[in-house]
Amino acid sequence: MISISGENVVLVGALLLFVAVVAGKLAYRFGAPALLLFLGVGMLFGLDFISFRSIEMTQFVGMVSLCIILFTGGMDTSFQEIRPVIGPGVVLATVGVMLTAFILAGFVWLLSGWVGIAMPFPLALLLAATMSSTDSASVFSILRSKRQGLRQHLRPLLELESGSNDPMAYMLTILLVGMLSHRSGEVGLGMSAVYFVVQMVVGALSGYFIGRLAVWTINRINLANHSLYSVLLLAFIFFAFSFTDLIRGNGYLAVYLAGLVVGNHRLVQKRPLTVFFDGFTWLMQIVMFLTLGLFVNSDELLRPEVLILGVSVGVFMIFVARPAAVLVCLAPFRKFTAKARLYISWVGLRGAVPILFAIYPMMAQIEQADLLFNVVFLSTIISLLVQGTTVSGMANLLGLAFEEREPAFGVDMHEDMKSALTEIEVNESMLAGGRTLREIALPENTLVMMICRNGEYFVPKGNAELQLADKLLIISDRSEELETTYKDLGIDEVMKL
Repeated sequence: MISISGENVVLVGALLLFVAVVAGKLAYRFGAPALLLFLGVGMLFGLDFISFRSIEMTQFVGMVSLCIILFTGGMDTSFQEIRPVIGPGVVLATVGVMLTAFILAGFVWLLSGWVGIAMPFPLALLLAATMSSTDSASVFSILRSKRQGLRQHLRPLLELESGSNDPMAYMLTILLVGMLSHRSGEVGLGMSAVYFVVQMVVGALSGYFIGRLAVWTINRINLANHSLYSVLLLAFIFFAFSFTDLIRGNGYLAVYLAGLVVGNHRLVQKRPLTVFFDGFTWLMQIVMFLTLGLFVNSDELLRPEVLILGVSVGVFMIFVARPAAVLVCLAPFRKFTAKARLYISWVGLRGAVPILFAIYPMMAQIEQADLLFNVVFLSTIISLLVQGTTVSGMANLLGLAFEEREPAFGVDMHEDMKSALTEIEVNESMLAGGRTLREIALPENTLVMMICRNGEYFVPKGNAELQLADKLLIISDRSEELETTYKDLGIDEVMKL
């Protein structure tokens, strides 16, 4: 066994990252979730090479990583996309979490008695609470890496739910940990409800205002070294979490909403910031899953009671608890088809977040906390194996998927420029009035800047002959007129850059 020390931590970290990245490439090729492979690499190294069982360090790494993941998820989410699904998204993230927790808790309580463990209902509810939220890291990474579009606004709905339901599960976990560790004193159910509402309201307000403060600061500070903008935004992320927690708000909700605010406002150096945080988020996901893999004791996962509970909980969560909660929550929203509801039920992935929340009972030294952690860990692996590998396949099977075209042009414009950049693909309807560029009727102050044809780029002239499937990069000061022109030309898919 290699013990973690100052002399070898860099070498071990480099080896772990290298193996994890290679495993991620193999996972993508064979359709498995990369995060599951990262977890497996950590377990493999922890089994034979590295001794790591620090509860505090694991919790700290998870907290920092989750802040980055939630912020980036919010930053990459378009408010225009989630606007139509805010209602069902919020219901799933709040009521859905509570329903999932209570349905699963009843099952765990009954099953534990049958197995002979005699788990009290509050402890069964604590186990269920840790697993009640879908994992933002898993959902974000899988949906966005597949390059697969989903109909009926399903992708923004799933991302909104997974990014905003962690605070509810966190609050349930913390309240139950306090009750079971006798730290909550005489606080009753009423005060707990008040405490929960305060946490959510303070977290939401804090996240919004800190996000606006971050936008205002970044747009006005005028840093000569542009690389420091990412450092500044990173400081705002950690400030949003820690300050909100200090004033008794929910830090995770604040971080997600701050990212949503930042991502939906004009921002200096926005494209470099987006690229930086996308890469940094992957690093945090790898580090978090590796750490959790190193932390778990593989031998304990093979104990009979852990295997029975873990497999049963994982299967019940996938096929009963999650679908039941989704069906109840979406009952008032009639616009979703039966296939859409089925798909939402299926993409209830569990990942790092339930495992992280399962560490809190261990920190509070609650009775049977080790059993709870191992059951959650095993159930999470089952969720990633069963649901994570079938995200795309299930969407295709239900007829909800379509091919999502990648933009051919990666262009960044200065924030002060009022012109709009769009990308379109030439189709037969567009060529009906003529095949040369000058024969295409475009509004005034509109210019075709560049054409991409079969992977090659060139600046066109007026007599350039267009071909089917050409990608055109168009800049215009008349965005509204241009939208009307696109409709007249039969252009259905327009990518705004």
